[in-house]
Amino acid sequence: MRRVVDRSGFTCRNGDAVASFHLVVLAYHGIFTAYGFWLPNDPRGSWSDFVGAWELVRFGKATTVTTHRSLARVPHDRSLRLAAKEALKYPPVTFDGRQALSVSKGIAAAVREANYVLLACSILPDHVHLVFERHRRNAEQIMGHMKAKATMRLREDGNHPLAAYVSPGDRMPTLWTKRSWKVYLDSPQAIRRAINYVEQNPVKERKPIQNWSCVQPFGG
Repeated sequence: MRRVVDRSGFTCRNGDAVASFHLVVLAYHGIFTAYGFWLPNDPRGSWSDFVGAWELVRFGKATTVTTHRSLARVPHDRSLRLAAKEALKYPPVTFDGRQALSVSKGIAAAVREANYVLLACSILPDHVHLVFERHRRNAEQIMGHMKAKATMRLREDGNHPLAAYVSPGDRMPTLWTKRSWKVYLDSPQAIRRAINYVEQNPVKERKPIQNWSCVQPFGG
């Protein structure tokens, strides 16, 4: 079967037939999450295809899904999810105000380095929402760059959330989950909806709307 890759960089298949079309991606709505926020065998489903931590294996295999819609409100066994979190090697990461500020400075450093156009950003206690324009790098590379810079800034500022769990000479535990989540945005209307969604996320958690200097207004 011949592979047909569209302009957004993913392959489209339908059984033995291949659908050939071009989706012009203008921007992305991306989310990356802190350690312990969403486990690979979460009963609601996950975007992971394996369970890499031995302490989680007893709670089941990876609950892989392919949907791009949010699974946060899917009915599930909450007690099982919480029990799995309690079995983690380290406590789930939850950012306080100082740590969130360090994360924002790390993201800003990545934006400056690579000239990303960041249209929205909300840093929640255990995950980050972003809207950013298409770039020569793909969405995963962009979010990986931002996570790396955020980690560097947390260490520089002396407030890495897992610093207390490192023995002398050991590497700092990673504070981010490996994979990120993204939605392709192919119209100005879709971009505006995503920006509004990201900006309103803190409000849903009874926090003020965030304004970061590295975010640019969207001109449409």
